[in-house]
Amino acid sequence: MPTFDSEKLLRQDLNDFPPYSMGHVPLADLGKYIKLDLNENSFGPSPKAIAALAQMPHYNRYVGQDELREAIARYVGVDVAHIVVSNGADEMIDWVQRVFLNRGDAIVDCPPSFEMYAFFARVNGARILAVPRRDDFSIDVDAIEKAISDFRFQISKSEDPNLQSAICNLKLVFLANPSNPDGGVASRADIERLLALPGIVVLDEAYAEFAGESYAARVPTQSNLIVLRTFSKWAGLASLRVGYCIAPQPIAAKILQVKAPENVNSAGIVAARASLEDIEYLMANVRRIVTERERLSVALAQLGFLQPLPSRANFILCRVIGRTGMEIRDALQARGILIRAFGSPRLHDYIRVAVGTPEENDAVVRMLKEIAGR
Repeated sequence: MPTFDSEKLLRQDLNDFPPYSMGHVPLADLGKYIKLDLNENSFGPSPKAIAALAQMPHYNRYVGQDELREAIARYVGVDVAHIVVSNGADEMIDWVQRVFLNRGDAIVDCPPSFEMYAFFARVNGARILAVPRRDDFSIDVDAIEKAISDFRFQISKSEDPNLQSAICNLKLVFLANPSNPDGGVASRADIERLLALPGIVVLDEAYAEFAGESYAARVPTQSNLIVLRTFSKWAGLASLRVGYCIAPQPIAAKILQVKAPENVNSAGIVAARASLEDIEYLMANVRRIVTERERLSVALAQLGFLQPLPSRANFILCRVIGRTGMEIRDALQARGILIRAFGSPRLHDYIRVAVGTPEENDAVVRMLKEIAGR
């Protein structure tokens, strides 16, 4: 009997699709490193969240999301109808694209940026209109407006009926604010220009608590604005995967209609609810991280071979002088410290260091001095 070749049924457009890897350390080895590579919160979660997890008796039962949605709505100051929770902000990036994009539609991305925007665009069969950031990593709104105009003109002149049908289908503009990997914040004037474009602006505010500003309250009166948020960074719940969006009510309703009902695990829901009952404690940690961010930035600049960029997030992007980012990363890893280096040509001579505890930050500076001396 001939063997059925199931591989032939797979999507061929994903044949050259590289999987996204964050380079995780095995759980058993976490204690061996000072881990500052993935923008995690070294101060950890709220004690109330830890206690709530320890006291949770019903792991065999589903836990509803309505109470968490209501608590989030109170936290960000909007009606609960605007809130949808997700299995981390990554899942919400996927869901936002799914409810808007037909195959062949397009998104705008501004690299270097969070890789998940383009990653899910490819998974969802969308085209990516990449508009690079300026040399200082600020967004180039003039270039974005021109790229969108050129895109629509080229499609309108095409003889391909499939392209002609997509003339109005450049639908989503993704922008991290604060930005990843540099931590910069877009000006209000630039955001307003983006909101004037004929599409949906998706502001990824994963690091908003560290910046002290947000567009969440704008959503109810701005029909083309979606804000993404997460508990991973400010609340220290990265491994529990709890994110959410604040979206115009019709968009939120559509996502609620099509998403899996139990997409967020019960432990994540319980921990996130407890975190929102301990905001004062968590925001005190946020203030500690901001203070450490400024102290660490000064110390890194004084080393002589690093140029830290201004950051409003919980990490610092540094240009490396006279070496590659990979060299610095490998040298620190050999000394028990994990940071981020990049493979892309634009970021070849950069490293990114998450802001840790005072002791962790001191260790980074100490080891960097040792590397410089060698």
